[in-house]
Formats: sequence, C-alpha cells, structure tokens
Amino acid sequence: MNKPYSESCDQNRDPILAVIQPLFADRKNILEIGSGTGQHAVYFAEKMPQLIWHTSDTKDNHAGIHQWLDDAGLPNTRPPLELDVSHSVWPEKKYDGVFSANTAHIMHWPMVVDFIEGVGNILENNGLFVLYGPFNYNGKFTSESNARFDLWLKERDPQSGVRNFEDLNQLAEKAGMKLKQDYEMPANNRILCWQKISHE
Repeated sequence: MNKPYSESCDQNRDPILAVIQPLFADRKNILEIGSGTGQHAVYFAEKMPQLIWHTSDTKDNHAGIHQWLDDAGLPNTRPPLELDVSHSVWPEKKYDGVFSANTAHIMHWPMVVDFIEGVGNILENNGLFVLYGPFNYNGKFTSESNARFDLWLKERDPQSGVRNFEDLNQLAEKAGMKLKQDYEMPANNRILCWQKISHE
C-alpha cells in the first residue's frame, strides 16, 4: 500500500513551521487534530525534537498515518488516537498545545462547535491552540481564490465552507481561550493562535 500523500502539506509545512517553532519552543505535548496523511506530524516532530507529537484522526486515516510514522521512526511521535470531534470520547490527557491544519472548513458547523469546545477542555492553563487554514473576516473572502475554494467545498458538501474568524473567535472565547496572534500566511491562509486563560 502506497503512503497517502498531500502536495499542499509539502507546500505549506515550512511557512507553518516558521510560525509554530517559536510558539511551541517551551511546550512538551502537542495534540494534532486531523493529522490526515501524517506528513505534518513527522515533519514537525523531526524539526522540534523537544516535543511529543500526538497524532489523531478518524479511524479511516489511521493506516496512512501509521505508515508515515513507522517510516520516519521518530522517538517523539505517538500513534493516532481515534478522534471524531463530534462522536468520539476526547482524550483524558491534557496538552499544552493543540495544532490543526485545514480542518474547520471541511467540518459541518456543529462539528466546528464541538471541535473548539473540546480543545478548550483538553488544553492546560496557558496552553496554545494553533489553527491553520483560510478564514473570512466580517463575512468577506480575503481573496478570489478563497471564494472559488469555498464554492468548490460547497459543491462537494453544502455544509462545509470557509469559516468566519469572528465566529471562531467567539467559540474560542466561550471555551476559555483568548486570541494571542493572527498570522498572515502564503496562499491566502492564516494561522490563528489562541491561549487558554489561566484561572489560577
């Protein structure tokens, strides 16, 4: 069986790394939600050996993730957890960072709500939630290509689509997180970084 491969993972991994490397410099356990092919996991884990990189996805993607992890043989990656944000039991473990790329726009809105609520529950105090992808601002697309992408998504699944930053931020705040930074990325994408507010 050939390993699954995503060209966009190879294209976006270095710009993402440039942002998350300093963010995760003092972190220990990162949970990646929606590990997909597993390419990001092995690349980021190799570049940030101080981290334990925990993968997760729905069961149908596990075989491919295992292939990438096994071939890389890194000591700081962990096999995929079964995690469907709306239907799985979330891990009991707490993490000091959560990373997710290109997930919010393929989820239905109720799943996005469950996703961000779940992240708020598994983050330690001051933990970081880093979300990569295309986002709208004030209900408007930031580029023609994102508008076309949204049309393409909705043709495949009418309940998917590029999400509004303001809606996501509202969910994050409800889940006990505060926006730390919004980074402009290549190809009309962004990285949103929220921090779990400490109540100590």
